[in-house]
Order: sequence, then structure tokens, then C-alpha cells
Amino acid sequence: MTDTNPITSYAEAPTRHVSAAGVTFAYRDLGPHGDIPVVFFVHLAGTLDNWDPRIVDAIARERRVITFDQRGVGASSGTVPRTLEEAADDAYTFIRALGLDRVDIFSFSMGGMIAQDLVLKHPDLVRRLVLTGTGPRGGADMDKVVLTTYVDLVRSALRRVDVKEFLFFNRNETGKRAAKAFLGRLRERTVDRDKEITLAAFNTQLFAIRRFGRSAPADLWRITQPTLIANGDNDRMVPSVLSEDLHRRIAGSTLVMYPDSGHGGIFQYHEQFAPLVAAFLRD
Repeated sequence: MTDTNPITSYAEAPTRHVSAAGVTFAYRDLGPHGDIPVVFFVHLAGTLDNWDPRIVDAIARERRVITFDQRGVGASSGTVPRTLEEAADDAYTFIRALGLDRVDIFSFSMGGMIAQDLVLKHPDLVRRLVLTGTGPRGGADMDKVVLTTYVDLVRSALRRVDVKEFLFFNRNETGKRAAKAFLGRLRERTVDRDKEITLAAFNTQLFAIRRFGRSAPADLWRITQPTLIANGDNDRMVPSVLSEDLHRRIAGSTLVMYPDSGHGGIFQYHEQFAPLVAAFLRD
């Protein structure tokens, strides 16, 4: 059944809960029902409040969008899984708990790593796949994300700014402006905000990424879904060359690289990226 007057603004989407396998997952659901939904897989330390509303809203105008907190993060119960394979299993549990048997996936950073594991394990679940700011299991220098993250945490603490200013954006004038604008958009929601991730949960996720980076490469040739890959050309957190690696290894995929931008290139270029990804998911 299609909603006659669906919520299409992420800032207004209520937080909901669903329980499965002993975990209560927090999620938000917006956009018109009646089509294959787009499930968003968030980044390291990310909660429901870390999605750029300009991207979510662009998709939600014509598609059902579902965002969720991973187990042990934000308002979801349980303990953060020690591996991304387990996180993929949790994502599958959540999706099936909503009664869904076919979805599109939009993912960013760590979320893209989890999404790859999910698609490989449950290929019939996913119709289309968007991988942004991410890389493949066993990718070159993927395990260095731990050191980069800790260094930038110190740098941001010394300057008393959000660490995403360092991790997501270049430290030139263009990047600094993009960072301030992005962080401002994340604050547009003023009620029913999510809980921030705990330090213990953050460290567990971070070391799960390191295990992912040090693992044997996955058989990405098995991914046959139409796939859109996007990143900035100067990603320090998950090196941009790993997006190119994904593109080479996923047959028929499309690669978009945004100039003079880093890990958060899709947020810096949201005006160009949002309609591009909406069109890709529409086809």
C-alpha cells in the first residue's frame, strides 16, 4: 500500500523500534511505501543523526528510505559485534524483522564494508548497491584507518572541533567550508535525537574495521547487482585508490570521483551527488 502523505524530511522522521534475535533496533522510516526500500548503512561511530539530510531527502521524495542503528549503537540494544561479518548478520536480521525480502542499499565508509559482506552472503536480498567512501576486504592500507582515526581525534580535540572536520574533509578553505556546512545540516534535527556512540562501542567498531582490512580478499566478482561507487579523490581515511579497486573488481560498476575532496566527498558535493544517486536507484 502506498502512503498518501508520507514524511519526506529526515529531520521530521520519528524514531521507531523493532525487536529480533534478542536485539531492539532503532530506525527511521520515511518516503512513500510501495516500492523496494533503500536501507542506509552508516559509517564508523555513526548513529541515526549522522546522515546528511540533503541526500536522504532527495531519495525519500520518491522512495522509501530506512536508516538504522547497528546493534549496540545509539538507541539500539545489545553489544557491538567484534567483526563486520557479524554486523552484516545483524543488518540481515533487522531487514527481515521489518518483513522485507528485497532492498536497495546505500552505504558509506564502514557501512559499505558491512554491505559487501551482506550482499555476498544474501545476494537475493539486494537489488541495487551504492558504495561510498569505502573499500574491499583485505584492501591495501585499509587497516591504517585505526591510526588515521586516532591521530585526527587528537588533532580535533586540540582545536575543539568535530573530528569529522579532519576525517571527512580536506583542510583547505574549500574543505573547511564544506565541513562547516555539513555539520550544520546534521544539526537541523532538533527533537528526538539519537544517543551518541559510547567510547567502548567506537573502539570495537574501529578494530573490526582493522580485522576487515587484514582479512583475505572477498570474491567481489560474485556481486552482480548494479553498483554505484563514489568517493572524493583525496580520501585519507579509506584511501581513494580502494574505490578504484572496488570498481575494477565489481563487474559493470560505475565509479564517480569528486575532485578536491576527501572521505566525505559525497557530502561536499551533495548538490551533484544527491540527484545522481536518486536516478541510479530509480532505474
